[in-house]
Amino acid sequence: MMLLADSWKDYELIDVGNGEKLERWKDYVLRRPDPQGIWPLLNEWSLWKKPHAHYHRSNRGGGSWEYKKEMPEEWTVNYKELKFKIKPTGFKHTGLFPEQAVNWDWAIDKIQNANRPIKVLNLFAYTGGASVACAYAGAEEVCHVDASKGMVSWAKENIALSNLSDRKVRFIVDDVVKFVQREVRRGRKYDAIIMDPPSYGRGPNGEVWKIENEIYKLVKLCMDVLSDDPLFFLINSYTSGFSPYVMENILKLTVGNKFEGNIYSGEVGIPSTKKDLVLPCGIFARWER
Repeated sequence: MMLLADSWKDYELIDVGNGEKLERWKDYVLRRPDPQGIWPLLNEWSLWKKPHAHYHRSNRGGGSWEYKKEMPEEWTVNYKELKFKIKPTGFKHTGLFPEQAVNWDWAIDKIQNANRPIKVLNLFAYTGGASVACAYAGAEEVCHVDASKGMVSWAKENIALSNLSDRKVRFIVDDVVKFVQREVRRGRKYDAIIMDPPSYGRGPNGEVWKIENEIYKLVKLCMDVLSDDPLFFLINSYTSGFSPYVMENILKLTVGNKFEGNIYSGEVGIPSTKKDLVLPCGIFARWER
């Protein structure tokens, strides 16, 4: 199953090839590396040569932006009724993964049609795309957890940009596993859980995360904070080489063993407007009522 993020107006994947992608973020065109776009680029046409900015990888790791046209340091894009701050960062990202719009739409629909209060736990929550979507949908509470103080601050800005500052959103800077362990001891429960774990990472106090060693243990731990009448459980992953069925199997062995519902998995992608191609952007697995 491939879910396509094809409802954007302020974002466009223009073209992709030679390990790079050419994107429009509202009024500005960026050229960035993408490891999935391995097919050749047969014609490096004008926008490829003169985007607003081009991120170059360094042979020593990391990289830097080359600015070719005048552009602001940051700006705002809309996805339907949601708004997000975009800012090119030193590690090639812009603060938003546009393919995740397919999951935002799904979460909004689930929450709005639940006909009851829903508490959401968003783990490895980054700049809060899913947190904004769930708050917009009317979740009774959204708990946003990320180990990066900067990313949590960015998420607060996105909530404010979408005029959702009056919604109950708890912003937590913490190691995800340690936070969930404390929530278990507190007896707190959530009706929906979202997680977007990295392949590798470190918590604020140096805690080491390796997805192949930790993901099953985390999902199993989350069962202790899942309510008795849960609505959904969503896992996203960008880990190269993982089949979607890896995450689907983990959900079957945990949530599926306790609750009836549907479990399915697949990929998320973005269609290119220049060519009839889809850029794969990660995998997902969902359990839902």
